[in-house]
Amino acid sequence: MTLARRAAAEALGTAFLLAAIVGSGIMAERLAGGSGALALLANSIATGCALVCLIIALGPVSGAHFNPAVTIADAMEGGLPWRDVPVYVVAQIAGAISGVAAANAMFGLPAIFVSHHARHGTGVLFSEFVATFGLLAVIWGSVRFRKALVPFTVAAYIVAAYWFTSSTSFANPAVTLARSLSDTFSGIRPADVPGFMLLQFAGAICATLFFRWLAPIRKAEAQAVLLPHAREGEWPLTMPKA
Repeated sequence: MTLARRAAAEALGTAFLLAAIVGSGIMAERLAGGSGALALLANSIATGCALVCLIIALGPVSGAHFNPAVTIADAMEGGLPWRDVPVYVVAQIAGAISGVAAANAMFGLPAIFVSHHARHGTGVLFSEFVATFGLLAVIWGSVRFRKALVPFTVAAYIVAAYWFTSSTSFANPAVTLARSLSDTFSGIRPADVPGFMLLQFAGAICATLFFRWLAPIRKAEAQAVLLPHAREGEWPLTMPKA
């Protein structure tokens, strides 16, 4: 599988992930009758369901990272060549912005309009570190011990983290950047983006280093993040058996 095809899978998956996050946020806010809890519940469930589908569908092609922090972590463990990292990250960011634009347009809003939703403060920033550390902990633990369950463990964690973190768990630099371009329920103002991204990368790196000590991983296992995926010149792989 060529790098171009893997990058296309990353762009497509990240685009649909953002369309699910932002689109379900808009729909939930419109239908929740002013109930923030109900809107967040709908938003989190829709995001989790979309994530399961996207990881299963595209994981065998690219690994289904959809997240620059996951891509960096994968490269740290030898699962992805460092030379491929910039291509993955650019594809993820481009896909994320496209997904936000599509979601905005589907609901009759400007394709791109800057968010004014403030998300700041020490507690909120710390929660992004916790959320991303937890995400990578779930990924690395699942890859080591229950590979076939990765799509479900990752999605379930994200749904839960929407609720137990004060930031509602962005846990993804591409998602964070793109969500600054939608002034809707799931938006974040641009001024708050750098802090979120910094703590997300820090959380991902710390979790990866911790699991390197806790349960050392072989390169072949690192290549399974999030799922076993095709290398240059290979066709997509099948899903792993439990």
